[in-house]
Amino acid sequence: MALKYWLVIAVLGIGWGMSFMFNEILLRELGPLSVSMGRVAFGALGCWVYVLATGKTVQIGWRRAWALLGFGALSYAAPFAFYALGQQYIASGVAGIVNATTPAFAVLVSHFWPGSDRATVLKSLGVLFGFAGIVVLSLPVIGGGGDSAVWAVLMTLCAPVCYAFSVNFARYFRDLEPVVMVALALSGATVSIAPLALWMEGVPVITKLETWAALCVIGFVLTSAAFIVFYWVLPKVGPTNITMPTLIAPVSALVLGTWVLNEQLLPEHLMGMGAILIGLLLIDGRLFRRRARG
Repeated sequence: MALKYWLVIAVLGIGWGMSFMFNEILLRELGPLSVSMGRVAFGALGCWVYVLATGKTVQIGWRRAWALLGFGALSYAAPFAFYALGQQYIASGVAGIVNATTPAFAVLVSHFWPGSDRATVLKSLGVLFGFAGIVVLSLPVIGGGGDSAVWAVLMTLCAPVCYAFSVNFARYFRDLEPVVMVALALSGATVSIAPLALWMEGVPVITKLETWAALCVIGFVLTSAAFIVFYWVLPKVGPTNITMPTLIAPVSALVLGTWVLNEQLLPEHLMGMGAILIGLLLIDGRLFRRRARG
């Protein structure tokens, strides 16, 4: 794979790890549901600007539109809300590490999904390492964070579960232009989360410049632009290499949370992240296949 594509993958991983830091900034002034609503709304707007600017065709029936509404809620609105809800009680770095369990949950869901891949011994071992990492991460929370922090970890875990199901649902939209699909799904996510956010938290009131800046970055850059770049590089690097940002994002989230937000870095965080990264390498399998061939 060319160096420039490795750089793109690295930037995607670092960027998605940064989203947890921006969540913390947004939560200083917005409720968690409003954070999700703002991100998907700005993300949809950015994608539609790209779709219209490039002249891509959008042809979709009402039945498919309703399906994309649900897909958008599952893929974007719900996970973004779960992370924001959890980050009210746990550090952004911990949330970023929890996000890295997505491939482990995807292995479990895909194993039972009709027509999907079955879990191998190596992938199953990777899932066990992923869950072991979550247990290690939870030890400081259980020891001194109280019931609210424990529930926050469980709430945050709901986001990777949503992603695991959405990856399989996405197969039903393979006939759509990927960027068009994301634009429609983010629009569906906005429609689904907005009534709940407005009912539970009211109309958002933003008074700080840093909140607007964080919302623009997380919406336009880390959602719109990131997914546009993601689908641009996917055919160039293949479906296996495109999973590499998952290895980079937790490191990015942990470093930025410690450095920028002054969050406490505990040995359990590093051990948990290490276990999850080993699990990801086992699920990916390439490193072990190369050793076997050697």
